[in-house]
Parts: sequence; structure tokens; C-alpha cells
Amino acid sequence: MTDDLSLLVNGALVSGWTQSRVTRGVERCPSDFDFEMTERYPNEPNAFIVQEGDSCQVLLGSDVVITGYVDRVTPSIDAGSHSIHVSGRGKCADLVDCAAEWPGGQISGSSVLAIAQKLCLPYGVFSDGRVASPITVSTDVADVGPVIPLLSLILGETPFSIIERICRYSALLAYEEADGNLFLTRVGAIEAASGLVQGKNVQRASIMKSMDQRYSEVYGYIQSVDTFHDVGDLGNLQHIAVDPNVARHRRMVVIAESGDSGFEILRRRTLWEVARRFGRSYPLSVTVDSWRDGAGTLWTPNTLVPVSLPALKIPDGKWIVSEVSYNQSPAGGTTADLVLMPPDAFLPQPVTLLPAFLDVKPVPRQ
Repeated sequence: MTDDLSLLVNGALVSGWTQSRVTRGVERCPSDFDFEMTERYPNEPNAFIVQEGDSCQVLLGSDVVITGYVDRVTPSIDAGSHSIHVSGRGKCADLVDCAAEWPGGQISGSSVLAIAQKLCLPYGVFSDGRVASPITVSTDVADVGPVIPLLSLILGETPFSIIERICRYSALLAYEEADGNLFLTRVGAIEAASGLVQGKNVQRASIMKSMDQRYSEVYGYIQSVDTFHDVGDLGNLQHIAVDPNVARHRRMVVIAESGDSGFEILRRRTLWEVARRFGRSYPLSVTVDSWRDGAGTLWTPNTLVPVSLPALKIPDGKWIVSEVSYNQSPAGGTTADLVLMPPDAFLPQPVTLLPAFLDVKPVPRQ
């Protein structure tokens, strides 16, 4: 399979880049691209077809990997050459850059999926009302969590910051798909057809094994003004989570959100802190000799990949692709740079969206 990297813009397929990078990730919304090419007719003002703001698609071979817009076009000259730098992002860039909109500023009685869909509605539309390429939201999760009775928008808050927060409430990840639309899912729902094997398809690999951000014990506290009423243990509850692989004493204290009436978020918050810090302490960087796995499928974020790299002294296992960059240059050829981590690294942080305060007591009627 021939993997040419091309940009579909204004009905034309532009290729022949001197160097290129396309990056997608589980925690990278939107996806983005960065290309550089020479120009055949530098003195003709209308010869170059790509303009800032254009709708576009990035293709690797016949596979679309980004659907979005050209952000910047930067022509450059020097004594011996004329080059053009083109960069852009997926459609979800508008969700990250712009302010959230909804009539009245409140959304009531909606699920996480429905709220995300509502917040995406204003974008992908021209100022004159013509629909350009609306941003849709989909999920492969049967249960996206309970209905949220009321969500109030904060002035200036972006749609994606709201979506990311409510997704954590339902333990979901939110990231951009190749078609430019938003996707809500769990960690590691898909497994690659082949793995990363030393001496086979791995050109370079390194792993950073760190301990500086891990703690032997995480104390989670939730504090209540019920201490003013002398109610004993309800005033200051705690939960302790232990990381048995941290040898020396290192304590971390977390103050959980108020309003966790059942103290379930407090318990989950401390366990999440230990698990996520373990996952983040082993980022694995791998450069492979192809953009595709053994079945011809592009390396994709949030994919489980079997890893066998005995020279790095790590046990064989399945890791999650956190980020993938598809690169092409005269010096390096066609490669994919993968960042992988253990699945625990992507557990969403538990949050309290709707506080239920135990310390608010009704005033008895007289």
C-alpha cells in the first residue's frame, strides 16, 4: 500500500510535501497537522490553492485522518528557495477556541451525550447561516451515565472544557475522530491487529521510569461545617489509598469537592490518584517504520497495542496509544511516533457535578 500524505482542499488534492506531521491523541483535541512544501510559481499571486480558513481533509493514502480547517499559511523566501508552511486543525478546534452558547445559559434534564450535542450545535455554521460542516457527537458506550438535572454555563467557558468536565463525571474520554466529530468512549475499547516488537517494526524506543510524582499514600479529606454542630466523624472524613510500589514514606493530601454526600467521590478520587500516577510514571515512546499495523490499519489513539521490548526491561503487555504522529521527511522517511502508557493512565478523574450537602439542615416551621 502506497501511503502518500495529501491535503484535500477546494476540490484539489495537494501533495509533494518536503516534510509533514499529522498528530492525533486521546488527550489532544483537536487533531492537528503541519506541512511544508516548495512552490512552483512563486511570482504568481493566485497560483497556490490553499488559503487560511479553508475547509480541508488530510489523507494518509486513502484514509482520512483529519477533517477540519487550514489555520495558517506562511510563505517564506530566502536567497535560493521559496517555501510555504501550512498548518491546521480538526473541526473541534472551534469547541476549544470559542465560548459555549445555549439560550438562557442553562441546560436541564440532559445526559452527557445530549449536553455535548447541544454545545456543538452553534459551530460548523457560517455567519450568514449556511451550514458548513456541523460537529456531531457520538459514542460507543451503552450507558453514558445519569441524567444531569441542571448545568449552568459560565460566561467565557469553552464548549470542550464543559464537555471534558461532564465526561469525567461519567468516566468517559472525549476526543476528535478522523471525520472531525467528537467521540465519547471508554479506555481501550479496540485492540490493534499487531504489536510493537523489538527487532521487527520498532526503529527506536525509550521509556521514562519515574517515581517523583508518585506517593506511598494518598489521604483524601472531605470537610463539612457539620463540625459546628458537634456531630463527630461527619465533620472531617477521610479515605486512604496506598501505592505498595513506593518504598519510602511519601504522603499526599487531597481535599475532595464539597457536596459529596455519600463520600463515594472521595473514595474514588484517592484511588484514581494512585492509579493515574502509576500509569503516568511509565510513558513509552516508540518510533515504528510504518503508519499502519499488521492488518493495514492506521495506528490510532485509544487502541490497545501488545508491546514486546525486552531491551527496555519492561514485561510484555498491552499498552494504550496516547498519541500518534504520522511523519514524513527526506531524512527520516515514513515513520509513526507513538506515545503509549498503561491503561490506568487514562482513568477519568471523579468529580462532583451536583453537590448534595449534608450540612444544610432545614429550618423547622414555627
